[in-house]
Amino acid sequence: MADTFRIGTFNVQNLFRRAKALNYMDHDKVDLILVKIQEFKNLIGQDVYSEADKKKIVAMYTGELKDFIEVRENRGKLFARKGQKITGVKAKGKGDDWDGEVAFKPDSFDNNTRENTAQVIKDIRADILCIVEAEDRPTLKSFDAQMLKSKYPYDMLMDGNDDRGIDVGLYSKYPIGTIRTHMFDKKGKSEVFSRDCPKYEILLPNKQSLYILCNHLKSKGYDKNNTADKRRKDQAEAIAGILNKYDLKRDWVVVAGDFNDHPLSAPLQPLLTVPDLYDVLALQFRDDLMKRWTYHYTGFEQIDYILVSKPLKDRFRNAKVERRGIYNLGKLTTGAKGKVPVENEYTTVTKWSNAASDHGAVCAEFVL
Repeated sequence: MADTFRIGTFNVQNLFRRAKALNYMDHDKVDLILVKIQEFKNLIGQDVYSEADKKKIVAMYTGELKDFIEVRENRGKLFARKGQKITGVKAKGKGDDWDGEVAFKPDSFDNNTRENTAQVIKDIRADILCIVEAEDRPTLKSFDAQMLKSKYPYDMLMDGNDDRGIDVGLYSKYPIGTIRTHMFDKKGKSEVFSRDCPKYEILLPNKQSLYILCNHLKSKGYDKNNTADKRRKDQAEAIAGILNKYDLKRDWVVVAGDFNDHPLSAPLQPLLTVPDLYDVLALQFRDDLMKRWTYHYTGFEQIDYILVSKPLKDRFRNAKVERRGIYNLGKLTTGAKGKVPVENEYTTVTKWSNAASDHGAVCAEFVL
């Protein structure tokens, strides 16, 4: 039996397909595209279309959104066509005439991208790994078999609430016991979690059960009606509520994933201030936030976390962030003028499109 084991979390930006609408370095551009897509979804979701609505639906779908989405007509027809060309809107409205959905078109990315993503996973050597932004369980299994040489005999992913198909999943070297979804948890009439907060029981070699909650909290981007911070706070409070069912002084519990906010942010405080719950990067680097960064857009921030209960904190050995899959890492850290350690990306990361991710992966080691 191994003397130690490692827990990790990594936002992989999708394992095989990245939605083209989301795959830009300029996050403002992404937000603009998402606003337009939501406007289009609102238009086609109406019970009755006016003539002006019909013209706008065709103009948006064949114009500014043609590279980013496709409409899947599951019943009836939304569009009138002549051959493959869309000539107008055939349906009178959604419901009686037609029903369907909007799907995001994937961007192309080559095998080098997958190799870089796999390299990060290999380098962190996690025995239990929370995977953020994976499409589905078959994708998890295929990626493990093809890119990781069947490193993980156990995997799980449940489709969550995100209609873009970016969910949270799990790789494990150890057997998975009970599984519990929280995708149906509600506050008022709305689902609390943007994706899900699945809870997995991991059966460790020492016969101890470890419970891991994998998360991807509401992002700051595409903040419709300025509600993102509130939604993220609601999610943090909900996770804290789930933790109330455990004795964090005795139970082996982990909360991991992309929380989309920094450690001092108000929305995360209901979770980050839970008694007997510890951030492994804070244990490793204390108050040095610049050594804890996992993501850079306008600044260096930690937005990816592994939080552990007291028994795991007492068994903690070390933690790190694997950032070498990030594009332009060397230039980015050199230009920071001492604020963060200078690091260089993998030599195989040569452009934005073949980076492993724009997130660093977090991992921590514990005595078993």
